[in-house]
Amino acid sequence: MEFVRRFFQPPEASHFLFGPRGTGKSTFLMQAFADALWVDLLRPEVHQRFAARPERLRELVDGNPEAKVVVLDEVQRVPALLDVVHHLIERHGRRAAPRFVLTGSSARKLKRAGVNLLAGRLLLERMHPFMAAELPSFDLAAALRRGMLPVVWDSDTPDATLNTYVALAIREEVQAEGLVRRLEDFARFVEVISFSHGSVLNIAEVARETHTGRKTTEAYIAILEDLYLAFRLPVFRKRQKRQLVAHPKFYWFDAGVFRSARPAGPLDRPEEIDGGALEGLVAQHLRAWIDYSGVDANLSYWRTKSGNEVDFVVYGEDGLRAFEVKNGVTVRERDLRGLRAFLEDYPEAEARLLYRGDERLDMRGIRCEPCEAYLAGIRPGRTLA
Repeated sequence: MEFVRRFFQPPEASHFLFGPRGTGKSTFLMQAFADALWVDLLRPEVHQRFAARPERLRELVDGNPEAKVVVLDEVQRVPALLDVVHHLIERHGRRAAPRFVLTGSSARKLKRAGVNLLAGRLLLERMHPFMAAELPSFDLAAALRRGMLPVVWDSDTPDATLNTYVALAIREEVQAEGLVRRLEDFARFVEVISFSHGSVLNIAEVARETHTGRKTTEAYIAILEDLYLAFRLPVFRKRQKRQLVAHPKFYWFDAGVFRSARPAGPLDRPEEIDGGALEGLVAQHLRAWIDYSGVDANLSYWRTKSGNEVDFVVYGEDGLRAFEVKNGVTVRERDLRGLRAFLEDYPEAEARLLYRGDERLDMRGIRCEPCEAYLAGIRPGRTLA
Protein backbone atom coordinates (compact mmCIF):
# COMPACT_ATOMS: atom_id res chain seq x y z
CA MET A 1 0.00 0.00 0.00
CA GLU A 2 1.30 3.48 -0.86
CA PHE A 3 2.21 5.88 1.92
CA VAL A 4 -0.90 7.48 3.38
CA ARG A 5 -0.60 11.00 4.72
CA ARG A 6 -2.22 11.13 8.14
CA PHE A 7 -4.31 13.95 9.58
CA PHE A 8 -2.49 13.78 12.92
CA GLN A 9 -0.23 16.81 13.41
CA PRO A 10 2.52 16.30 15.97
CA PRO A 11 2.87 19.21 18.40
CA GLU A 12 6.07 21.22 18.52
CA ALA A 13 6.57 20.28 22.17
CA SER A 14 7.51 16.95 23.73
CA HIS A 15 4.56 14.57 23.86
CA PHE A 16 3.23 11.09 24.43
CA LEU A 17 1.67 9.46 21.39
CA PHE A 18 -0.69 6.73 22.55
CA GLY A 19 -2.80 4.32 20.54
CA PRO A 20 -3.36 0.62 19.91
CA ARG A 21 -0.77 -1.38 18.04
CA GLY A 22 -1.25 -1.32 14.31
CA THR A 23 -2.51 2.28 14.10
CA GLY A 24 0.70 3.40 12.41
CA LYS A 25 2.41 5.37 15.17
CA SER A 26 5.94 4.22 14.32
CA THR A 27 5.44 4.50 10.57
CA PHE A 28 4.14 8.04 10.96
CA LEU A 29 7.02 9.12 13.21
CA MET A 30 9.64 7.65 10.88
CA GLN A 31 8.24 9.88 8.14
CA ALA A 32 7.75 12.93 10.33
CA PHE A 33 11.10 12.71 12.16
CA ALA A 34 13.47 10.98 9.77
CA ASP A 35 16.55 12.34 11.59
CA ALA A 36 15.36 11.55 15.11
CA LEU A 37 17.43 9.68 17.65
CA TRP A 38 15.39 6.47 17.82
CA VAL A 39 15.09 3.97 20.67
CA ASP A 40 13.00 0.98 19.52
CA LEU A 41 12.05 -0.88 22.68
CA LEU A 42 10.31 -3.62 20.69
CA ARG A 43 13.74 -4.88 19.64
CA PRO A 44 14.79 -7.47 22.27
CA GLU A 45 18.41 -6.33 22.47
CA VAL A 46 17.43 -2.67 22.84
CA HIS A 47 14.83 -3.50 25.46
CA GLN A 48 17.35 -5.53 27.41
CA ARG A 49 19.98 -2.77 27.42
CA PHE A 50 17.62 -0.03 28.61
CA ALA A 51 15.77 -2.24 31.09
CA ALA A 52 19.11 -3.08 32.72
CA ARG A 53 20.35 0.54 32.71
CA PRO A 54 17.65 3.19 32.07
CA GLU A 55 20.28 5.90 32.63
CA ARG A 56 21.77 4.79 29.31
CA LEU A 57 19.22 7.13 27.74
CA ARG A 58 20.92 10.12 29.37
CA GLU A 59 24.28 8.95 28.00
CA LEU A 60 22.76 8.49 24.53
CA VAL A 61 21.21 11.96 24.50
CA ASP A 62 24.40 13.58 25.81
CA GLY A 63 26.40 11.72 23.16
CA ASN A 64 24.18 13.04 20.36
CA PRO A 65 23.79 16.77 21.12
CA GLU A 66 22.78 17.47 17.51
CA ALA A 67 19.61 15.36 17.89
CA LYS A 68 16.60 17.66 17.98
CA VAL A 69 14.03 14.87 18.43
CA VAL A 70 14.30 11.71 20.55
CA VAL A 71 11.73 8.95 19.94
CA LEU A 72 11.14 6.26 22.55
CA ASP A 73 9.00 3.66 20.80
CA GLU A 74 6.72 1.57 23.07
CA VAL A 75 8.04 3.25 26.20
CA GLN A 76 5.73 1.23 28.44
CA ARG A 77 8.16 -1.66 28.08
CA VAL A 78 10.69 0.24 30.24
CA PRO A 79 8.67 2.62 32.44
CA ALA A 80 11.80 3.66 34.35
CA LEU A 81 12.80 5.71 31.30
CA LEU A 82 10.17 8.26 32.30
CA ASP A 83 12.34 9.31 35.23
CA VAL A 84 15.29 9.85 32.89
CA VAL A 85 13.18 11.90 30.47
CA HIS A 86 11.94 13.96 33.38
CA HIS A 87 15.49 14.59 34.53
CA LEU A 88 16.67 15.59 31.05
CA ILE A 89 13.82 18.06 30.58
CA GLU A 90 14.47 19.57 34.02
CA ARG A 91 18.23 19.71 33.42
CA HIS A 92 18.07 21.36 30.01
CA GLY A 93 14.87 23.32 30.48
CA ARG A 94 11.94 22.83 28.17
CA ARG A 95 13.24 25.11 25.43
CA ALA A 96 16.78 23.73 25.35
CA ALA A 97 15.95 20.05 25.78
CA PRO A 98 15.39 17.92 22.68
CA ARG A 99 11.81 17.21 21.75
CA PHE A 100 10.87 13.83 23.26
CA VAL A 101 8.23 11.73 21.54
CA LEU A 102 7.15 8.74 23.62
CA THR A 103 4.88 6.20 21.96
CA GLY A 104 2.84 3.63 23.82
CA SER A 105 0.22 1.00 23.13
CA SER A 106 -0.52 0.46 26.81
CA ALA A 107 -1.06 2.93 29.62
CA ARG A 108 -1.18 0.24 32.30
CA LYS A 109 2.41 0.31 33.49
CA LEU A 110 2.88 3.96 32.65
CA LYS A 111 0.07 4.98 34.98
CA ARG A 112 1.91 3.34 37.82
CA ALA A 113 5.31 4.62 36.70
CA GLY A 114 4.75 8.31 36.27
CA VAL A 115 2.71 9.52 33.32
CA ASN A 116 1.05 11.85 35.80
CA LEU A 117 4.49 13.14 36.79
CA LEU A 118 5.22 14.08 33.19
CA ALA A 119 1.70 15.16 32.27
CA GLY A 120 2.55 18.80 32.90
CA ARG A 121 5.66 18.58 30.73
CA LEU A 122 4.54 16.26 27.92
CA LEU A 123 1.34 16.67 25.95
CA LEU A 124 -0.93 13.65 25.59
CA GLU A 125 -1.83 12.77 21.99
CA ARG A 126 -3.63 9.80 20.43
CA MET A 127 -3.28 8.03 17.10
CA HIS A 128 -6.43 6.45 15.67
CA PRO A 129 -7.12 4.03 12.83
CA PHE A 130 -7.42 5.55 9.38
CA MET A 131 -10.14 8.10 8.77
CA ALA A 132 -12.04 7.70 5.51
CA ALA A 133 -10.69 10.96 4.10
CA GLU A 134 -7.09 9.84 4.67
CA LEU A 135 -7.45 6.99 2.16
CA PRO A 136 -7.07 7.40 -1.63
CA SER A 137 -10.50 5.79 -1.94
CA PHE A 138 -12.99 4.80 0.74
CA ASP A 139 -15.22 1.74 0.48
CA LEU A 140 -17.78 1.58 3.29
CA ALA A 141 -18.51 -2.12 2.80
CA ALA A 142 -14.80 -2.96 3.07
CA ALA A 143 -14.43 -0.74 6.14
CA LEU A 144 -17.32 -2.51 7.86
CA ARG A 145 -15.78 -5.88 7.09
CA ARG A 146 -12.12 -5.13 7.84
CA GLY A 147 -12.14 -1.93 9.85
CA MET A 148 -9.65 0.89 9.36
CA LEU A 149 -6.43 -0.34 10.98
CA PRO A 150 -3.37 0.57 8.87
CA VAL A 151 -1.73 -2.77 9.67
CA VAL A 152 -4.75 -4.52 8.11
CA TRP A 153 -5.14 -2.23 5.09
CA ASP A 154 -1.43 -2.54 4.33
CA SER A 155 -1.53 -6.35 4.40
CA ASP A 156 -1.61 -8.68 1.38
CA THR A 157 -3.91 -10.90 3.45
CA PRO A 158 -6.08 -8.39 5.35
CA ASP A 159 -8.65 -10.86 6.65
CA ALA A 160 -5.98 -13.15 8.09
CA THR A 161 -4.11 -10.17 9.53
CA LEU A 162 -7.24 -8.93 11.26
CA ASN A 163 -8.01 -12.33 12.73
CA THR A 164 -4.41 -12.62 13.93
CA TYR A 165 -4.63 -9.17 15.51
CA VAL A 166 -7.60 -10.22 17.57
CA ALA A 167 -6.65 -13.81 18.30
CA LEU A 168 -2.97 -13.27 19.02
CA ALA A 169 -1.88 -9.65 19.30
CA ILE A 170 -4.41 -8.68 21.98
CA ARG A 171 -3.73 -11.74 24.06
CA GLU A 172 0.03 -11.53 23.59
CA GLU A 173 -0.03 -7.94 24.81
CA VAL A 174 -2.00 -9.03 27.85
CA GLN A 175 0.27 -11.96 28.49
CA ALA A 176 3.48 -9.95 27.98
CA GLU A 177 2.45 -7.48 30.66
CA GLY A 178 1.21 -10.20 33.01
CA LEU A 179 -2.15 -8.50 33.30
CA VAL A 180 -4.24 -11.62 33.98
CA ARG A 181 -3.63 -14.90 35.74
CA ARG A 182 -5.63 -17.13 33.41
CA LEU A 183 -5.36 -16.16 29.76
CA GLU A 184 -8.18 -18.53 28.78
CA ASP A 185 -10.57 -16.63 31.08
CA PHE A 186 -9.62 -13.37 29.43
CA ALA A 187 -10.10 -14.90 25.98
CA ARG A 188 -13.60 -15.93 26.97
CA PHE A 189 -14.25 -12.42 28.27
CA VAL A 190 -13.11 -10.89 24.94
CA GLU A 191 -15.65 -13.04 23.14
CA VAL A 192 -18.49 -12.22 25.53
CA ILE A 193 -17.83 -8.47 25.71
CA SER A 194 -17.96 -8.29 21.91
CA PHE A 195 -21.76 -8.72 22.19
CA SER A 196 -21.87 -5.48 24.23
CA HIS A 197 -20.42 -3.39 21.41
CA GLY A 198 -22.69 -0.41 20.80
CA SER A 199 -24.90 -1.31 23.77
CA VAL A 200 -25.44 0.01 27.26
CA LEU A 201 -22.86 -1.82 29.33
CA ASN A 202 -24.28 -4.29 31.86
CA ILE A 203 -21.27 -5.45 33.86
CA ALA A 204 -23.30 -7.88 35.95
CA GLU A 205 -24.58 -9.62 32.82
CA VAL A 206 -21.08 -9.86 31.32
CA ALA A 207 -19.82 -11.29 34.60
CA ARG A 208 -22.51 -13.97 34.54
CA GLU A 209 -21.70 -14.89 30.94
CA THR A 210 -17.98 -15.16 31.66
CA HIS A 211 -18.47 -16.97 35.00
CA THR A 212 -16.29 -14.40 36.77
CA GLY A 213 -16.91 -11.94 39.57
CA ARG A 214 -17.94 -8.36 38.99
CA LYS A 215 -14.58 -7.01 40.13
CA THR A 216 -12.74 -9.31 37.73
CA THR A 217 -15.00 -8.23 34.87
CA GLU A 218 -14.43 -4.56 35.70
CA ALA A 219 -10.68 -5.23 35.77
CA TYR A 220 -10.83 -6.94 32.37
CA ILE A 221 -12.70 -3.98 30.86
CA ALA A 222 -10.10 -1.62 32.34
CA ILE A 223 -7.37 -3.70 30.67
CA LEU A 224 -9.01 -3.24 27.26
CA GLU A 225 -9.25 0.50 27.91
CA ASP A 226 -5.64 0.75 29.06
CA LEU A 227 -4.56 -1.03 25.87
CA TYR A 228 -6.69 1.49 23.90
CA LEU A 229 -8.68 -1.40 22.44
CA ALA A 230 -12.06 -0.28 23.76
CA PHE A 231 -13.75 2.71 25.32
CA ARG A 232 -16.87 3.57 27.27
CA LEU A 233 -19.18 6.33 26.09
CA PRO A 234 -20.82 8.35 28.88
CA VAL A 235 -24.36 9.69 28.96
CA PHE A 236 -24.86 13.32 27.87
CA ARG A 237 -26.33 15.17 30.87
CA LYS A 238 -25.96 18.90 30.16
CA ARG A 239 -29.11 20.74 31.33
CA GLN A 240 -30.82 17.40 31.84
CA LYS A 241 -34.62 17.63 31.49
CA ARG A 242 -35.61 13.95 31.52
CA GLN A 243 -34.76 10.83 33.44
CA LEU A 244 -31.74 9.30 31.72
CA VAL A 245 -30.08 5.93 31.97
CA ALA A 246 -27.03 5.79 34.20
CA HIS A 247 -24.68 3.38 32.46
CA PRO A 248 -22.20 4.07 29.65
CA LYS A 249 -22.11 2.30 26.30
CA PHE A 250 -19.23 0.04 25.28
CA TYR A 251 -17.33 0.12 21.98
CA TRP A 252 -14.32 -1.59 20.45
CA PHE A 253 -11.94 1.01 19.02
CA ASP A 254 -12.22 -0.31 15.45
CA ALA A 255 -15.14 -1.76 13.50
CA GLY A 256 -13.01 -4.58 12.06
CA VAL A 257 -11.67 -5.57 15.47
CA PHE A 258 -15.24 -5.72 16.77
CA ARG A 259 -16.33 -7.87 13.85
CA SER A 260 -13.42 -10.26 14.24
CA ALA A 261 -13.85 -10.54 18.00
CA ARG A 262 -17.58 -11.21 17.80
CA PRO A 263 -18.51 -14.84 17.12
CA ALA A 264 -21.04 -15.32 14.34
CA GLY A 265 -23.22 -18.35 13.73
CA PRO A 266 -26.40 -19.42 11.96
CA LEU A 267 -28.59 -17.70 14.57
CA ASP A 268 -26.85 -14.32 14.12
CA ARG A 269 -28.43 -11.91 11.68
CA PRO A 270 -25.81 -10.31 9.39
CA GLU A 271 -27.62 -6.97 9.54
CA GLU A 272 -27.32 -6.97 13.34
CA ILE A 273 -23.53 -7.32 13.16
CA ASP A 274 -23.36 -4.82 10.28
CA GLY A 275 -25.34 -2.34 12.36
CA GLY A 276 -22.90 -2.60 15.25
CA ALA A 277 -19.94 -2.24 12.91
CA LEU A 278 -21.47 0.84 11.25
CA GLU A 279 -22.17 2.50 14.57
CA GLY A 280 -18.63 1.77 15.76
CA LEU A 281 -17.18 3.13 12.52
CA VAL A 282 -18.97 6.44 13.04
CA ALA A 283 -17.81 6.53 16.67
CA GLN A 284 -14.16 6.04 15.76
CA HIS A 285 -14.36 8.83 13.16
CA LEU A 286 -15.89 11.26 15.64
CA ARG A 287 -13.24 10.42 18.23
CA ALA A 288 -10.47 10.94 15.69
CA TRP A 289 -11.99 14.25 14.56
CA ILE A 290 -12.07 15.51 18.15
CA ASP A 291 -8.49 14.48 18.93
CA TYR A 292 -6.93 15.58 15.65
CA SER A 293 -8.81 18.90 15.53
CA GLY A 294 -7.62 19.86 18.99
CA VAL A 295 -11.06 21.21 19.87
CA ASP A 296 -12.46 21.26 23.38
CA ALA A 297 -15.24 18.76 22.77
CA ASN A 298 -16.64 15.56 24.23
CA LEU A 299 -18.32 12.53 22.71
CA SER A 300 -21.27 10.94 24.51
CA TYR A 301 -24.70 9.42 23.88
CA TRP A 302 -28.20 10.23 25.08
CA ARG A 303 -30.83 7.77 26.24
CA THR A 304 -33.94 8.37 28.31
CA LYS A 305 -35.44 5.78 30.61
CA SER A 306 -38.50 5.79 28.36
CA GLY A 307 -36.36 4.49 25.48
CA ASN A 308 -35.59 7.54 23.34
CA GLU A 309 -31.95 7.40 22.25
CA VAL A 310 -29.40 9.32 20.22
CA ASP A 311 -26.31 7.33 19.28
CA PHE A 312 -23.75 10.15 19.53
CA VAL A 313 -23.62 13.66 20.91
CA VAL A 314 -20.65 15.93 20.17
CA TYR A 315 -20.62 18.86 22.57
CA GLY A 316 -17.99 21.55 22.87
CA GLU A 317 -16.74 24.89 21.70
CA ASP A 318 -17.72 23.98 18.13
CA GLY A 319 -21.39 23.51 19.04
CA LEU A 320 -23.87 20.77 19.88
CA ARG A 321 -24.49 17.99 17.36
CA ALA A 322 -26.57 14.85 17.63
CA PHE A 323 -26.12 11.80 15.39
CA GLU A 324 -28.30 8.76 14.85
CA VAL A 325 -26.87 5.86 12.81
CA LYS A 326 -29.09 3.43 10.90
CA ASN A 327 -27.98 0.44 8.86
CA GLY A 328 -31.02 0.59 6.54
CA VAL A 329 -31.12 1.97 3.00
CA THR A 330 -34.32 3.94 3.63
CA VAL A 331 -35.32 6.39 6.36
CA ARG A 332 -38.58 5.92 8.22
CA GLU A 333 -40.19 8.50 10.44
CA ARG A 334 -39.76 6.25 13.48
CA ASP A 335 -35.98 6.28 12.87
CA LEU A 336 -36.04 9.96 13.77
CA ARG A 337 -37.89 9.60 17.07
CA GLY A 338 -34.79 9.84 19.25
CA LEU A 339 -33.43 12.87 17.42
CA ARG A 340 -36.80 14.65 17.63
CA ALA A 341 -36.96 14.03 21.38
CA PHE A 342 -33.41 15.35 21.73
CA LEU A 343 -34.30 18.49 19.75
CA GLU A 344 -37.25 19.13 22.06
CA ASP A 345 -34.79 19.37 24.95
CA TYR A 346 -31.97 21.00 22.96
CA PRO A 347 -33.48 23.07 20.12
CA GLU A 348 -30.11 24.70 19.47
CA ALA A 349 -28.59 21.34 18.45
CA GLU A 350 -27.88 20.22 14.90
CA ALA A 351 -29.40 16.80 14.29
CA ARG A 352 -28.26 14.36 11.63
CA LEU A 353 -29.18 10.81 10.69
CA LEU A 354 -26.58 8.71 8.84
CA TYR A 355 -27.82 5.71 6.87
CA ARG A 356 -26.84 3.25 4.13
CA GLY A 357 -28.90 4.85 1.37
CA ASP A 358 -27.59 7.21 -1.32
CA GLU A 359 -29.95 10.21 -1.06
CA ARG A 360 -29.53 13.38 0.98
CA LEU A 361 -32.83 14.21 2.64
CA ASP A 362 -34.27 16.90 4.88
CA MET A 363 -37.08 15.49 7.01
CA ARG A 364 -38.65 18.40 8.87
CA GLY A 365 -35.36 19.94 9.90
CA ILE A 366 -33.31 16.76 10.34
CA ARG A 367 -30.63 16.10 7.75
CA CYS A 368 -30.41 12.48 6.58
CA GLU A 369 -27.17 11.69 4.77
CA PRO A 370 -25.46 8.67 3.19
CA CYS A 371 -23.00 7.43 5.79
CA GLU A 372 -20.27 6.63 3.26
CA ALA A 373 -20.21 10.16 1.84
CA TYR A 374 -20.49 11.80 5.25
CA LEU A 375 -17.54 9.89 6.72
CA ALA A 376 -15.45 10.60 3.63
CA GLY A 377 -16.11 14.31 4.17
CA ILE A 378 -15.00 14.51 7.82
CA ARG A 379 -11.69 16.34 8.10
CA PRO A 380 -10.02 17.53 11.30
CA GLY A 381 -9.80 21.26 11.60
CA ARG A 382 -13.05 21.75 9.72
CA THR A 383 -16.45 22.10 11.34
CA LEU A 384 -18.55 18.96 11.29
CA ALA A 385 -21.03 19.57 8.48
